[in-house]
Amino acid sequence: MTASTVQSAAPHAAAPQRRLALILAACCLGQFMNVLDASVVNVALPVIAEELRFDRHDLHLVNNAYTVVVCGFLLLGGRLADLFGQRRVFLAGIGLFSLASAVGGAAGGPVTLILARAFQGLGAAVMAPATLTVLGTTFTGPEARARAFGWWSGVSGAAGAIGVLAGGVITEWLSWRWILLVNVPIGIVLFATVCWVVPQGASRRADRPGLDVPGAVTVTLGLMAVVHAVAEAPAHGWASARVLAPLLGGGALLALFLLIQARFARHPLVPLGVLRIRSVAAANLVALFGIAALFSTFYFFTLLLQQVLGYSPVRTGLSYLPLSAGIALGGWGVSSLVPRIGPRPVLLCGLTTGCLGLLWLAQAGVGAGFVTDLLGPLLLLGFGMGGVLNATTNAATAGLPVHQAGLGSGLLNTTRQLGSALGLVTLAALSSHRIDTLAGGAGTASPRQLAAGYGLALTGASAFAAAGLLAALAVPGRAGGDAGQPQRSTRSGRDPGPLKPVRRG
Repeated sequence: MTASTVQSAAPHAAAPQRRLALILAACCLGQFMNVLDASVVNVALPVIAEELRFDRHDLHLVNNAYTVVVCGFLLLGGRLADLFGQRRVFLAGIGLFSLASAVGGAAGGPVTLILARAFQGLGAAVMAPATLTVLGTTFTGPEARARAFGWWSGVSGAAGAIGVLAGGVITEWLSWRWILLVNVPIGIVLFATVCWVVPQGASRRADRPGLDVPGAVTVTLGLMAVVHAVAEAPAHGWASARVLAPLLGGGALLALFLLIQARFARHPLVPLGVLRIRSVAAANLVALFGIAALFSTFYFFTLLLQQVLGYSPVRTGLSYLPLSAGIALGGWGVSSLVPRIGPRPVLLCGLTTGCLGLLWLAQAGVGAGFVTDLLGPLLLLGFGMGGVLNATTNAATAGLPVHQAGLGSGLLNTTRQLGSALGLVTLAALSSHRIDTLAGGAGTASPRQLAAGYGLALTGASAFAAAGLLAALAVPGRAGGDAGQPQRSTRSGRDPGPLKPVRRG
């Protein structure tokens, strides 16, 4: 079964319902593994540092090695799914991710663990766009597409919060190594499922566009350099050579990448015409701000619970359950609305709700009660952002031809990674400055001073949500706008150029 075959048929005619359910489950599980591993290690970092004898200046590399590589390779990973077939690339990502997890779980020193996390990131960068590509080419009817993206978005958002719970439980009751080793049996089951149910889709042939190697090299190295600089900024400051050098170098590489795409590439890695599709451009901008708000909240809410309210790692993880449930239910709940009213109303309502939840959460301080001060804002934030994740996924991947489904997926995932990195660094700088000012140069800050700093960061997260709200005004408001169904693939060797929106009726 090819992608074009699936594209031309309704889901119930293309495959039995059970097979479609398994395809959806496989894509959701793959994305769950990707997002989970970006957050699950956080709670275990102190234990890892003690057992593997990490230098405190290098401990951040356990997370940043994963984040930097994921962000750098996502665009290339998405394009590979278009060129070499969605199932083949999906399987390659699963295999690499699982193997790297096994190596990391057995690591005997810092270098091995950091390299394993980097290869985990490479596997995730290949796997994440493939999951969206499979969904986009399998579920093509508006309602089926919205439901599938609803599940994917709900799982994607909830996995970040569940990672904190899983990390705390596994670290406290088992060993930090199982945070990584548990991916191996899950990966084996997922590999077998994908082999069985996921169609191969389109693969590279003589009449298909080739890979834009100069574009792939420049954008991958440029994104890795920029994200590395952003990750190093909290420890060394923006004026440090360790930050400025990769930041300027990465910016130059990204500028060269745009020049290559616009002037020299015969088959560009990212045809700049996709950004002329209003739903794609606007939805990626919404995703940048929305993810900056949501994923930064995970970090500061964890610090608030543990350093201000004195929660244990397990109790901290359990406190995330309302947020996880809200994200999952919010993403699933709006799946029937997006095809009928379009993504814009869902985004406006979701971002408004999320912004209010963050402003409420920012008021929590010393002595805050979970039921009285935390439960309400967590539910508001969860339901609101769950709907936002669904609607942005739908809008950012619709209107593209089938042979560029992986491009849209890779672009969206790259935007999300950049949003999470930039949001966290910006809000961490605000929070640290506020705490240092209140502490007045003292060596340690009191819980009340910490609460003030984290509250400022959560207020900043609400500002990101508000910026996303403004960007959402540019998203098409009707389901029949340029957030329509994907276009059919072109058979010409050259890229079709600027893409035009698909309009129905």
